[in-house]
Formats: sequence, structure tokens, C-alpha cells
Amino acid sequence: MGASLIVFPCALFLFLLNFCSSGPEVVTIGVHEAKKLLHSGYAYIDVRTVEEYRKGHVDADKILNIPYMFNTPEGRVKNPEFLKEVSSVFKEDDLLIVGCQSGVRSLSATADLLEIGFKNVSDMGGGYLAWLKNGLPIKEEEPIIKVQNQEPAKVEEKPKEEL
Repeated sequence: MGASLIVFPCALFLFLLNFCSSGPEVVTIGVHEAKKLLHSGYAYIDVRTVEEYRKGHVDADKILNIPYMFNTPEGRVKNPEFLKEVSSVFKEDDLLIVGCQSGVRSLSATADLLEIGFKNVSDMGGGYLAWLKNGLPIKEEEPIIKVQNQEPAKVEEKPKEEL
């Protein structure tokens, strides 16, 4: 009898939480499933900061970096233009995977996208760190030097004997 007094309220709470949920449920997929979907035509939205993205990111044909949060002196703040930026590039029925560094920001970003009507959006669980841990292909941006009023130039490393 004592156990049922605990189980019933918990079950009722979970039922009401699920029944009264205000938005669509976020689907989280693993990195291997994400890789398969990326090869089948899905686009990847990397919601990390520009600095994180440039250090390395998922190697995908269709990839776009739209930060969900920005680093400020006061800490991280949500990008107020995130949904507008995504909506300017993608349609509500496009096939999308959202990823970040560890899976926290992408979960929130995916929920926000579903809330405004995107239909085929999945969160990549574990983020870029899980992608790396599983030895999946990455791409690193080449460092560039920008000289005022000129196009960016690639930085080439010289052999040590020339230095």
C-alpha cells in the first residue's frame, strides 16, 4: 500500500506533464544516426559560437553556423536573432539536424525551432564532443589574415628551416 501511495502521484504527475505539454517533442538522435542523415540530404545547423565553430566542426555538405548564444562579459546570452536567421535560410519543412558542443544549446535551439513551426528538426545528442569521441569526420577552418581593404589571405606555415 505504501508504494502505491508514491507510485500513483508520480505516474499522475508524469501523465499530466506529458498531456499538458505546450510544444512538440524534441527528437534527439545519436551522432552515427546524424551522420547517416547528413549523407541523405539533411542540413546541419551548428549553434555554437563562431569561435567554437572555427576551431572545428562536423564535416557535412550542408552546414551553417548560426550561434544560439553569444559570449559577453556578463556571460552567455541568447542570440535574439537566432530564429529569424534560421528562418531566412531554411523552410519549415526542410530536413535539419541541430548540434552544439555538448548537446545543451542544441536541445534548446531545436525546441525553439519546433515551437515556431519547423517540422523535421532533430537534436544531435552529445554534440560536437560526442562526434569527436566517435572518430567521425571533422573540418577545421583555415586561419586567415585580413588586411584592411583587401581580401583575406590564407596563412601558410613555413618550414622551420626558413624561419
